[in-house]
Amino acid sequence: MKTSVLLSSASLAATASAHYVFPALIAGGTPTNDWQYVRQWTGYYSNGPVTDVTSVDIRCNVDGTNGGNTETLEVKAGDTVGFTVAPNIYHPGPLLAYMAKAPNSAAEFDGDGEVWFKIYEDGPEFGDQALTWPSDTLSQVEFTIPASLPDGDYLYRVEHIGLHSASAAGGAQFYISCGQITVTGGGSGTPGPLVAFPGAYSAEDPGLMINIYYPVPTEYTPPGPAVWSG
Repeated sequence: MKTSVLLSSASLAATASAHYVFPALIAGGTPTNDWQYVRQWTGYYSNGPVTDVTSVDIRCNVDGTNGGNTETLEVKAGDTVGFTVAPNIYHPGPLLAYMAKAPNSAAEFDGDGEVWFKIYEDGPEFGDQALTWPSDTLSQVEFTIPASLPDGDYLYRVEHIGLHSASAAGGAQFYISCGQITVTGGGSGTPGPLVAFPGAYSAEDPGLMINIYYPVPTEYTPPGPAVWSG
C-alpha cells in the first residue's frame, strides 16, 4: 500500500511539472510579483489547464472573472508588456494574447460579452519530421500594446494552447491568465474583430482538433479572430 501511495504521488508530481502557469506581468523588462497584477485563479498551484471551450473558465481561468483582489498596472500604448511562465512552456502549440476594454475599472470587469480582440498569435515552423513552435521552453513571453489603442482599463489575457493530445475534440489544453492594466498615451484606434469567451472557439476548430504528429501538418491556423495590430 505504501508503495502505491508513493507511485501515485510521483505520478501527480510528474503531471504537474508538465503543466505551467502565467503568474506575473513583466513591465520595463522587470517581472512584477506573482499574482499582484494577474488574477489568481482557483487551483493555480496545480498549473492545470482548461479544456472546455464552452466554460466561462476559458475566459480568465477558474474563477478568474473577479479582479477585486488584483492591482492594476499602468502602462503606455506601444510598450512591451509580458508575462512570466512558471516553470516554462512545456507543451507544443500556439501562443496568443487578447485584450478587452473595461467599461470602468479593470478590477470590476468580468470580461463578459463580445469585447475581446487579439493582439498576438504565433504559429509553427513546418518540417518533414515535426512542427517547431517558437514558444517552446520559454519562461517569459512578451507582447506589444498597440500604439493606437485608446486609453483606459483593460483585461490583458495570455493563452498558450497545448496540442500534444488534440487529435480528438476536447483534447486541446488551454493555459490562461488575465492581467489588469491601465493604458495611457494611446490613440483613437478601433480594435477588432471582437469576440466573446466562451464563444470564440469550438472544440472542433481545425486549430484545436489536430494531430500534430502524424501525418505532420503542412499548414496551421490558430483559433479565434484575426490579429488587430492598431
